[in-house]
Amino acid sequence: MKKYVFIIALFGLACTQSYSDYSNITVTEVIDGDTIKLANGKLLRYIGIDTPETRIKKNGKFLYSPQPFSLEATQFNKDLVEGKSVKIEFDVEKVDKYGRLLGYCFVNDTFVNAKMLEEGYAVLYSRPPNVKYTDLFVTVQRQAQSNQKGLWVVYAIIDHAQANQYINQIRTVQGKVINTYKSPKCIFLNFGNDYRTDFTVVIFTNSLDSFYRKGIKPQDFYRGKTIRVSGRIRQYNGPEIIVNDPSQIEVIE
Repeated sequence: MKKYVFIIALFGLACTQSYSDYSNITVTEVIDGDTIKLANGKLLRYIGIDTPETRIKKNGKFLYSPQPFSLEATQFNKDLVEGKSVKIEFDVEKVDKYGRLLGYCFVNDTFVNAKMLEEGYAVLYSRPPNVKYTDLFVTVQRQAQSNQKGLWVVYAIIDHAQANQYINQIRTVQGKVINTYKSPKCIFLNFGNDYRTDFTVVIFTNSLDSFYRKGIKPQDFYRGKTIRVSGRIRQYNGPEIIVNDPSQIEVIE
């Protein structure tokens, strides 16, 4: 009897070890362009990137409503990882507020997070403290933009006055920063006189080091300039894009 108990205990330990070993784990399902499900049942959100959504949340429920280029991003992610063994590498924060793992995904010699950016299926979404590969991500995104790959061709640049038509969508917004404001928590780049309704770029204080390293003091540097900013448009006090790295902003004039 003791022998069988010992064998069962060893089997349970083996299962636990395999489920917590992220150096070689199978991807059982691709949810969308930046989220996958692993063999241990955990959802993994790729660090450093953001892709168009396949579902929207309405009245507390998620409804299938694919945004432009979301299906292409999902399929590309599937081709890379679905049903394959991958290695997951973690950064400082390992879990997000939704309980999803946060990590970098590698399949053989392919760095999946970077590949999604390189081929234009994602945009940079670098968020401190998980910034281990931000410099690499900036480089490959610039290559995708220069080569007009993926969503950089599909998505036309929109004027800041149109931003409220694209809430929760990834877009590049252009306009003139007419004034700026620095609060204890963040810096606001305002594109209109009414921050409650007009488009705004938001830079949180924990992201300022990435600007300072490049000699940029955002509240002064961008004031009065026409810029293009890429990212997901959110609704707070009017439409806004949260920027975590200066590579998200291009100065036009």
